[in-house]
Amino acid sequence: MNVCRLYGEELQKSQSNTFEDYFNRSEVTYRDGGEERTLSVLYLRHFEAALLDLLPYESDPLFTANGRDIYLRDIIALVCLWKNPAYRQRKRVYIHDEDELRRYFAGVDAKTLQELVSEWAETGACRLPERSA
Repeated sequence: MNVCRLYGEELQKSQSNTFEDYFNRSEVTYRDGGEERTLSVLYLRHFEAALLDLLPYESDPLFTANGRDIYLRDIIALVCLWKNPAYRQRKRVYIHDEDELRRYFAGVDAKTLQELVSEWAETGACRLPERSA
């Protein structure tokens, strides 16, 4: 599976009576079996604070790759797809449980993750390794 695009955004209110500004969206676009697909992960923004406690980074942006700041929201969908191959069959995922999101990041090797994202930032693509333990 080849990753083509990583993207994260903080949602903004589109109407005054919505709660969109409490959420972030993370997307990963990848090629699988010759077909291009996108997985979009929606989650509560405050979950990121708990994730930063798990990861060996001091702040967000986490690091810079090829001159681009990489934020946690840019890589959440990548990690979810990597840790849960069943998401290949999905277009959208809503994560409403902080512990669920933490489980995806538990055991992720930060060095491998940073190398993947750096390769993507430099070449526009990277190969997602088999599911990590």
